[in-house]
Formats: sequence, C-alpha cells, structure tokens
Amino acid sequence: MSAPTINEQQLGRALAAAQAAVPLLPASSPLTAGEPTQDGSAVAVDGQAIRARFGGGAQGEVLVVVAQDLVDAMADTPLGALDVTQAVRPALEAAAGTLGPVVVDPGTVTDTAEALAAIVSGGGALVPLSDGTGIRGAIGLLVSVDVAAPAAPNPAPAQGGGGGQRTGLDLLHHVEMEVTAELGRTRMSVRELLSLTPGTVVELDRAAGGPADLLVNGRLIARGEVVVIDENFGIRITEIISPSA
Repeated sequence: MSAPTINEQQLGRALAAAQAAVPLLPASSPLTAGEPTQDGSAVAVDGQAIRARFGGGAQGEVLVVVAQDLVDAMADTPLGALDVTQAVRPALEAAAGTLGPVVVDPGTVTDTAEALAAIVSGGGALVPLSDGTGIRGAIGLLVSVDVAAPAAPNPAPAQGGGGGQRTGLDLLHHVEMEVTAELGRTRMSVRELLSLTPGTVVELDRAAGGPADLLVNGRLIARGEVVVIDENFGIRITEIISPSA
C-alpha cells in the first residue's frame, strides 16, 4: 500500500480535527462534519471566522467558522454580549489537540473569506459543518510543521555541548498558561441565573473545607488548600494529578 500524499494527509487531519471540535461548538442544532476539501468555494458560510495559531507537537493554524445567526444571538443575550472567541475556544483546542500536545493562541476574529482562502492557499484543508439543512459552519486546519514527526536518531551530544537542538517541550517553556483555582462547580438554568441577586447563596459540588482544584487552560493538574498570603488568596499544593488520571 502506497503512503498517503501530503494532500491526503491534510484532508484526513482536517476531518479528525472537525470531528473532535463539533461536540464543543455552540450551535442551535446538532452539527455533523462533511467531506474535507481544499476547495474554498465549496465551503460557503455566512458567519464569523475565528483563527488561531498553535505550536508544540505540531505547528500551524486552526480555523472555526460559526453561522451568523448564532453570532447575532450571542451578541444579544439576557446575560449581555458573549465573546464568540471564548465560546469557540474549546473547539479550537480540541481540533488542534488531535495533532498531539499543542498550545493554542487565544484566537482572533477575522474576515471569513480571507481566512478560508488562507488555509487553502497554505496547503491546509476545510471541513464543512452541516445541520442537515445546509452548511452552518466550518473547521479549517493547516499543519505547517510537524515538530514531533519521527526523525533519524541524533548522535549522542558531546560532553559540555550547549548548542543542541531544542526538544518539543523546550519550545513551550516561554509560553504563558492561564492558571485557575476552582472552589467548586454547579449547573444552573438561564432562569436561575437571571434570578440571582446580591445575597443569594449558590451551593457548589464541594464539601466545606474540601480541596480546591488547580486548572491550567481548563485541565485539572493539582489540588490544594486555600491560604491567605498577606491580603491575597493562594493555593498550597497538596496533590499533583498525574496525566493518566
């Protein structure tokens, strides 16, 4: 069996990215991923594009396009205007994450036609998203560098050498990550959210005195106890969560 061509590889990667992103996309009805393509004209979407770069296990760009009616709905909700970029960030991360350990930039809103054309012109692929009545969005993926691709073994470094090639993890050492301390969670309906007033007590899913979670970009990495440092709150780490857990 012959090895897949570069175009076939890009198409397959884009489809895997779209399938990972679809469950996390805000949509008025369930979306399904269509056939990946490198023809920008085949993905006609009236909506807003959010484009983000990623680096780490691979480098490139990921694109999410959401329908305009959803954008309009998010701009006018009882809770105020919602940030489309933040709303699709989990989908951006899931799409890029199919390539391995990567860090995704915050993402920016850009012109839809230009964004679609840029992915295709760079050799990437697009995947239309449909709700059964028509195209309601799209996922684009462009892989420019496979940092973690298998390579020929490197010779052992000479003693005292300091100019060796940086590893994939070394490339991430300067990247800033969002760290969040979470006391607990709960789920509320929109009706309950709108009924909140000063003095309302919201019950969380955590026992009093229980450990707080420490998350990096939404992923649990540790637990600890809340402490006070001068006049600020802090977290004293009591447990590190292994990746396998």
